[in-house]
Amino acid sequence: MKHLKSCSEEHLRFLRRRRRHLVLVWLFRIGILALLFGLWELAASLGWVDPFLTSSPSRIARTIAGLYADGSLFYHIGTTLWETLAGFAIAVVLGFGIALALWWSDTLREVLEPYIVVLNALPKIALGPMIIIWFGTGSASILFMTVLVGIIVAILHMLTAFISTDKNKLLLLRSMGAGKLQILFKLVIPSSMPSLISMLKVAVGMAWIGSIMGEYIVSKAGLGYLIVYGGQVFKLDLVMSATLILCILAAGMYFLVVLLEKLLIKNTDC
Repeated sequence: MKHLKSCSEEHLRFLRRRRRHLVLVWLFRIGILALLFGLWELAASLGWVDPFLTSSPSRIARTIAGLYADGSLFYHIGTTLWETLAGFAIAVVLGFGIALALWWSDTLREVLEPYIVVLNALPKIALGPMIIIWFGTGSASILFMTVLVGIIVAILHMLTAFISTDKNKLLLLRSMGAGKLQILFKLVIPSSMPSLISMLKVAVGMAWIGSIMGEYIVSKAGLGYLIVYGGQVFKLDLVMSATLILCILAAGMYFLVVLLEKLLIKNTDC
């Protein structure tokens, strides 16, 4: 309340308009999604499309209910979620650390930068057979694939942010006798917080891509396994069900990053 009282009347009106706009945006988002699902169900029920090939919301709901009834739903969700979260965390931490090392040493950056660019361009799926040989047919292969897909993106995002630190502020701190470690913690890392959040948002998608890609190559459980199995036996309801669950989980993980953004980067309204 004290915070709101310190705001001007014009700014309060602006905040109310912004909240109304946000509510309107969410209503349109939910409305479009409901419309798409409604049209999909209508097209399948009226025979405009073949539900065997396209499935339908009602068939997906029955498939998910069946997976829940036989006890396999949360087993497959948990398997993929664990692989994705672990790969995401490892890729982000290692990527951030390697980017710091490359920022710290210009020589190291000049030596390794071409290799990082090549690894970023390399189709990771091509390494699938080698990964299976190295790590076996268990979760370790999937976890390695998830890290491999996400770590290069994390390195490039954060390295660009570190290098782009305001040169005038760097010069000011150096003129005041600040060492490289002080510059790192007082200027470089704080100024790169927006880029860190941006990297996390990208890394979320890359983690899901990596885990599902790994499950495509080698898996005995998980949502990627359900998609592959459903495609092999022409159970497209299962394929669409697993895909829908993936979309929901990925969206939930993305919104957690958005929540983290609000906690880390204080938005001073007044």
